[in-house]
Amino acid sequence: MFGLFSCDIGIDLGTANTLVHVANQGLVINEPTVIAVDARNNKVSAIGLEAKKMLGRTPGLLRAVRPMSDGVIAEFDLVETLLQTFIKRVQKYPLFMVHPRVVVGVPSGITEVEKRAVIDAATHAGAKEVHLVHEPMAAAIGMGIPVEDPVGNMVVDIGGGTSDIAVIALNGIVCQSSVRTAGDEMDDAIIRYMRQNYNLGIGATTAEQIKIEIGSAFPLEQELTMEVKGHDHREGMPRTVTISSEEIREALSEPIQTIIDSVKDTLSKTPPELSADIYDKGIIMTGGGSLLRGFDARIHQETGLSVNVIDDALICVCKGTARILEDLDKYRPVLIASSN
Repeated sequence: MFGLFSCDIGIDLGTANTLVHVANQGLVINEPTVIAVDARNNKVSAIGLEAKKMLGRTPGLLRAVRPMSDGVIAEFDLVETLLQTFIKRVQKYPLFMVHPRVVVGVPSGITEVEKRAVIDAATHAGAKEVHLVHEPMAAAIGMGIPVEDPVGNMVVDIGGGTSDIAVIALNGIVCQSSVRTAGDEMDDAIIRYMRQNYNLGIGATTAEQIKIEIGSAFPLEQELTMEVKGHDHREGMPRTVTISSEEIREALSEPIQTIIDSVKDTLSKTPPELSADIYDKGIIMTGGGSLLRGFDARIHQETGLSVNVIDDALICVCKGTARILEDLDKYRPVLIASSN
């Protein structure tokens, strides 16, 4: 009777976006991990896309915050509220009647304290069982890679807060590197570049838009330009400047190199037999950061290996958590922590 009403939920709890997959329904939520809080009573005013629209635009009594930082929980109460809201939204029946099983994708560099924080947040949000899986493993499963085989696969997952590089074989991560340099660091680098070179202040939302529209990691066949509006620090007035993709590539050089160095470090630690597999099959890139123009070409240039960016790079971690729930007994060896 209980199984008739309950629904299993896979969650990619990301620094930038939270994705929720529900059994028999598919991907039902894909919203920014942002919460707006009223400072007068500390109550949540908006969550997700509605809250993201408020970033950098809130009056003094309202603050829009990102409760996840570098892939882990920064503000526990707000993450709990976000999870509870999303879980309630996708449940057919009230949480007092049923409690879902939940699988959450987390960075491969997560600490024991951070694992417990994620489990506690999901449990307090109404989950019956909570299972954690490393994001590169979830991504591999979401791509349909047979992770139980004795064959090496390298996954590079570049999210908002962390970049996870892992070599996977026999249901485990053989070697990995996790750096807290990813999409957010790229945005910060663009903000610094605009301030230092144009004396122009821009917000994170504008920086992200610049990265998406003209950002690149490798020279483009046809370089791009973009008009950027911001606040002139010297004059104290709004101003518009035109910037090029070459400039933004320069701005992004440091975070991009940090991620590439982590890829090289992981390759250097990979056992010879698995290195041969990776040489034959290449590197698989996923996550929103992998969509930066020319990132695959840059990694190929620096490693000599073929690099493939998968088609559903933004959702494959969430798809992986859903597949784990479809056959929990089969995938139990890949789980890193559970609440039961």
